[in-house]
Amino acid sequence: MRTPFLAAILSAVAVLPLPAAETVAYVISDNTTGMVLAATGQTKKLPVGSLTKVATAMVVYDWAEATKSDLGQMATVPDSVASLGSQPGVGFVPGDRCSVRDLLYAALLQSDNVAAETLADHVGRALDGTGRAGFLKQMNALARTLVMDRTKFTNPHGLDSTERSAPYSTAEDLAKLAAYAMKNPGFRFVVSQKERKITYISATGEESQYLLRNTNELVGVNSIDGVKTGQTRKAGGCVIISSAKPPISVQNGEQVVVTPRRLNVVVLGSNDRFGAASGLLQRGWQIYDQWAAAGRPAKWKAPR
Repeated sequence: MRTPFLAAILSAVAVLPLPAAETVAYVISDNTTGMVLAATGQTKKLPVGSLTKVATAMVVYDWAEATKSDLGQMATVPDSVASLGSQPGVGFVPGDRCSVRDLLYAALLQSDNVAAETLADHVGRALDGTGRAGFLKQMNALARTLVMDRTKFTNPHGLDSTERSAPYSTAEDLAKLAAYAMKNPGFRFVVSQKERKITYISATGEESQYLLRNTNELVGVNSIDGVKTGQTRKAGGCVIISSAKPPISVQNGEQVVVTPRRLNVVVLGSNDRFGAASGLLQRGWQIYDQWAAAGRPAKWKAPR
């Protein structure tokens, strides 16, 4: 119960102003409950670029867990990647072989589009023999399971100029996806890394190594340990970040109730995605404290 003294303190605390960066949509949400603490444009359907790869990775992780598949198994870069054109990243070409684990690192840390396409082809073939098409069905099935009602995935990488039907999602839907992903230990570990050296074998049999660097500049700042960046001409600057504080333990009779504290911030269409996300996280923790002091009510009207 909130005491009059605490209520007076909270009412006197001004909510931090919004970041100066121009942003089309954002969501600040509690990772544990999914509670949206603050948002704008959260249901607007938008291109989201490589944030798509969060869904790609989760289909892979869910497949591996369900089938007890080893992430160390090798996948072959398919000929279909030629349709992507020249792509920045590791430099994979058709016929190269790389472990599923290292492809996940390449797709999530350095946002390698060929790695994402290879994962879709490999896991799709394992699922139902159809390759990429079957994988996309699973991506959209995952979206339905998470009640991402305003999301459509049309490829595993997020490029929005390669398909007849452009992919889209919303800040609100991506907050649900981020919460799901950050509850997976494997995903959480990968996206927390600043860099990772991977190994792959060329079509000619030569072994090569490549040092990946995380495109998320905020990892390691203010306890931020994920999640993913995205940027295309249509999507603008996009990023999802996640940050945790030590959990709160409260003695309740003979039991100790432990409440995790983790916030996720989704930023879409920003001219300064990292600045916007950093400012929103700071604002989010202030709102979180007010929400927690009120008893974490299921219904909450976020301050503006």
